[in-house]
Amino acid sequence: MKLYFLRHGKADWPNWEKSDDERPLTEEGEEQVAAVAKLLARLEIAPAILTSPLPRASQTANIAGKYLKTEVCEEPLLRPGFDAARLKTILKNSSGKSLMVVGHEPDFTHIIYQLTGGRTKLSKAGVALVELETGSTKGELRWLVPPKFATK
Repeated sequence: MKLYFLRHGKADWPNWEKSDDERPLTEEGEEQVAAVAKLLARLEIAPAILTSPLPRASQTANIAGKYLKTEVCEEPLLRPGFDAARLKTILKNSSGKSLMVVGHEPDFTHIIYQLTGGRTKLSKAGVALVELETGSTKGELRWLVPPKFATK
């Protein structure tokens, strides 16, 4: 299975006074995600897309879904605190050959390490592809793309 990890875009609001869970994307974050989504569309990938319910992640997923022409489904297991056990549950319930999960750091970095042994840093609006061995939670990190490469 091809498993894409897409971290939400920039959501840094210097004077944010509400709950951290409510932060939306900034305009820059929306632009970064759109650039990455356009790059992914040029690669002609067609994953199912699952997203954390937090606004910054669901906005990221909806932008990606628009460019990839794919429906987005909310997955509560992708909230911050997402771990390997939750990933196993998601994979057990997924039937396709390609899945994109949209969520948060440091969760994705930890899971990519557990799956591949690769030490990474997934930047905001960054995307990584891990190819999982059939029926396994072990795989190979195929690529990791920060948003700055999508805008070049």
